[in-house]
Amino acid sequence: MSRTSPRTKNPLAEARDGDGPAGLLARYGCGPVKFTGNDDALYERRLVFDHVLDPADAGPRERFEAVASAIRDILSQHWVCTQREYDAKNPKQVYYLSMEFLIGRSLANNVINLALSPLVDAAAREKGLELAEILEQEPDAGLGNGGLGRLAACFIESMATMAIPAVGYGLRYDYGIFRQEIRDGSQVEQADHWLARPDPWEVQRPGETVNVPLGSRFEAHRGVITVHRGQPSHLLGIPHDRPVVGFGGRTINTLRLWQASTPDVFDFGEFSGGDFFGAVSDRILAETVSRVLYPDDSTPRGRSLRFVQEYFLVACSLADIVARFRRRGNDWSTLADKVAVQLNDTHPAMAVAELMRILLDGAKLGWDEAWDLTVRTLAYTNHTLLPEALEKWPVEMFEALIPRQLEIIYEINRRFLDTVRADHPGDDAKVARMSLVEETPSRQIRMANLAIVGTHSTNGVAAIHSQLLRTRTVADFATMFPERFSNKTNGVTPRRWLLLANPDLAALLTEAVGESWVTDLAMLRRIVPLADDSAFREKFLAAKRSAKARFVDWIKARDGVTLDPDSIFDTQIKRIHEYKRQLLNIIHVVIAYNRLRDNPSLDVSPRTYLFAGKAAPAYRLAKLIIKLINDVGSAVNRDPDMRGRLRVEFLPNYSVTLAERLIPASDVSEQISTAGYEASGTSSMKFMMNGALTVGTRDGATIEIAEEAGEENVFLFGLTAEQVAESRGWYDPRWHYEHESETRAALDLIFSGHFNRQEPRLFDPIRDALLAQGDYYLHLADLTSYAAAQARVCELYADRGAWGRKAIINVGSSGKFSSDRTIAEYAASIWKAVPVPIS
Repeated sequence: MSRTSPRTKNPLAEARDGDGPAGLLARYGCGPVKFTGNDDALYERRLVFDHVLDPADAGPRERFEAVASAIRDILSQHWVCTQREYDAKNPKQVYYLSMEFLIGRSLANNVINLALSPLVDAAAREKGLELAEILEQEPDAGLGNGGLGRLAACFIESMATMAIPAVGYGLRYDYGIFRQEIRDGSQVEQADHWLARPDPWEVQRPGETVNVPLGSRFEAHRGVITVHRGQPSHLLGIPHDRPVVGFGGRTINTLRLWQASTPDVFDFGEFSGGDFFGAVSDRILAETVSRVLYPDDSTPRGRSLRFVQEYFLVACSLADIVARFRRRGNDWSTLADKVAVQLNDTHPAMAVAELMRILLDGAKLGWDEAWDLTVRTLAYTNHTLLPEALEKWPVEMFEALIPRQLEIIYEINRRFLDTVRADHPGDDAKVARMSLVEETPSRQIRMANLAIVGTHSTNGVAAIHSQLLRTRTVADFATMFPERFSNKTNGVTPRRWLLLANPDLAALLTEAVGESWVTDLAMLRRIVPLADDSAFREKFLAAKRSAKARFVDWIKARDGVTLDPDSIFDTQIKRIHEYKRQLLNIIHVVIAYNRLRDNPSLDVSPRTYLFAGKAAPAYRLAKLIIKLINDVGSAVNRDPDMRGRLRVEFLPNYSVTLAERLIPASDVSEQISTAGYEASGTSSMKFMMNGALTVGTRDGATIEIAEEAGEENVFLFGLTAEQVAESRGWYDPRWHYEHESETRAALDLIFSGHFNRQEPRLFDPIRDALLAQGDYYLHLADLTSYAAAQARVCELYADRGAWGRKAIINVGSSGKFSSDRTIAEYAASIWKAVPVPIS
């Protein structure tokens, strides 16, 4: 795999000689497995028996599938043993429900976590395989979009590494959110059919299919979909399991993904009558539920599909959880002692009503007991402070599709509001704010309110986020349930984001502090004193240069883009959104461009600005910001006076795979959201542990990064969250335009058509958002401060020793931001779950 792995004892290398995989599986031994001389034949057997190919005739894709399947064969014994151990010991088990799991590619990560790199490298050399080519054949799994899904992926990996009994639940999307192409500078969405070829990691479990009842029937005739309310129908949830390999390979947990289908797959009568589509329409409609990640919810049909997706995830997952719970012989009264369900944002919040339905209608428990068990079993993580991101669903959708759950929500709300009225007599405004039902302008269910009321824990994901959640977003609930609110600052797994992604730096860290940092990132504190060691700094800077060179070669091969590895790599990789302020970044690029045009002899460090991220298809202004970035980049990059001094690139189709290569190569991490709007921002943690210096506002996890590394080792700028809130009544962006010459010059150049000569007035909506509509996200308010921070970046970068010192301190201070630490906090204070080591 050409990846540096600590010289840990091979966890699968101690069973008796002569045991091949078949013999090991037959006896289900849970001890470590020894590789024998026969194991390297797994690859050839897979090619012959799965693909009916002579190994010499296999192409790159077949070789990838054979290697991945061989690795799955090797880990399967421990996967079986992990489940067997959980069933036998009946521990409290964690179930993590998330609409997204942005897991990226699995082959290299699984090899690293199984400690198989030496074996795989040796086998590849023997068989003449190009591992880099094989790795490129695996698509990024289209199971997530951004930080929410990547966090879920890190969390389930940490749970496996820490031997915490856990199952992740999500949907098996046939298509990811979309594959982004850039044409003439604009985003164009293409289908991301990541499952076009067989996925060697998944195992279909049709014997554990779940029946999901709905209150309406759907009919398609000649392309028109009709909803028949009051006529029940069913979906089938077919589980597909993927291994979640903990580091060391002993614990292998499961990610269970649900695919939607229908019991009625073919109507022979309709087919015979000539209605060929109608004969299979039920199946087509059913499969639409798990067809694509995040359907466009700007249309009623898209919102309806999203609603069904969320209920489908909840119904399938809770049915499976209850089946596991009962299979182990547990009494209903012990549900909260044996089961911890974590709701990753409001998407699975229907679990409150669904679990109540199971306990009331299925288990025949009384309301009070069912409610007590539900609240003590479920926990909720909030990921946003944006009001528009706190989901609300029309009552009519509940009435049409899940009327029983709506009845339960109404009863929850009645009882809850009786308590609110008793505590606050006459305060009708508070009752209206806290109600689970929003009455105007239309009746909707407030899913965040339901999630808070129906769970025993609500946590934010960074200190400032949790504070603002309690004091602003849901202050009434925090006052009523103070014991339920806590903070769990997010983290990322160092196995993928440092050990796998940055082999040179990983090797240097292992040389400096030993191997234990891989599972105890706090050990990196030991390198902080080495920041003053010139020899260590040189090794560190050499590792960074190697990472930049690898990225330069990779992006040249992928996109044909030529970059200078000796320039500052200044990177902003995030979902494109106004509050994340890619617009602030590109306006500053225009300021830098104007400075160099006005003064060609200006002495500044060469800088390459790198952007990546996707805009929601219906988010027109975000897509226009992508267009602006590309048009500015096109003008800058073809200007001969900018050559070797300034470059701008928008890298299309941002993915985990791109991030794994770009983050280790980056010198500067842009974390520039409007203060008070970013919940956490886990990319900041990945950049930090790879030695990039943060340019950021006091928002999300950036505040805690500054606390850990010291404010003198990051570049903070801009208004605080309190100042942002206080400015709402009086802020006037035109003051900055009229009084700040560089701001005015940059905006005038953008809106003069300099960058869009063929499309006049294209960027008028951006001008209107900034100057006519109040600049809601305060780009211009922070621009001068941002430019000053960027000037400090240039000044420091010119002193390579000083830069290296601060970068080392950042890496050494990143221990807090391991997802292992986050999961340990969840396990101790929310789930009350303990590790179950697999012997």
